[in-house]
Amino acid sequence: MQNVFVYGTLRAGEINDIGAAAARNDIASPTLVGSATLRGRLFDFGAYPGLVPDAAGVHVRGDVYAIDDELVAVLDEIEQVYPGIEGLFMPREVTVDVEGTPVTCRYYPVQRDAVKGLPEIRSGDWVEHRRSNGR
Repeated sequence: MQNVFVYGTLRAGEINDIGAAAARNDIASPTLVGSATLRGRLFDFGAYPGLVPDAAGVHVRGDVYAIDDELVAVLDEIEQVYPGIEGLFMPREVTVDVEGTPVTCRYYPVQRDAVKGLPEIRSGDWVEHRRSNGR
């Protein structure tokens, strides 16, 4: 088991809902650990967001799940992360605070140079942003 911080389409109810992804692949359901925020800048790629870590950024909202190790390969596939290929999303490790407890998580930020010219989501919340834009 490991933890993952999801901030965009992997959040519950979104197009790549992490629970639905596990179910489609016959993998144990992820367990919600809690909500958390991560400092950064969130950008709108249209159908999905991208997070650039930035200590001076806003609090980007997301959820932390405990997941079966088998689910990591599914998440990598969704985020188009392949060994030896540098893509848009880069799996990294971060520690976030969940109700006063530090939790180390895998997460998927984007390359800083990929966001040039894209609109920034200043609220730090992809779900709220998507809904307010009628998507």
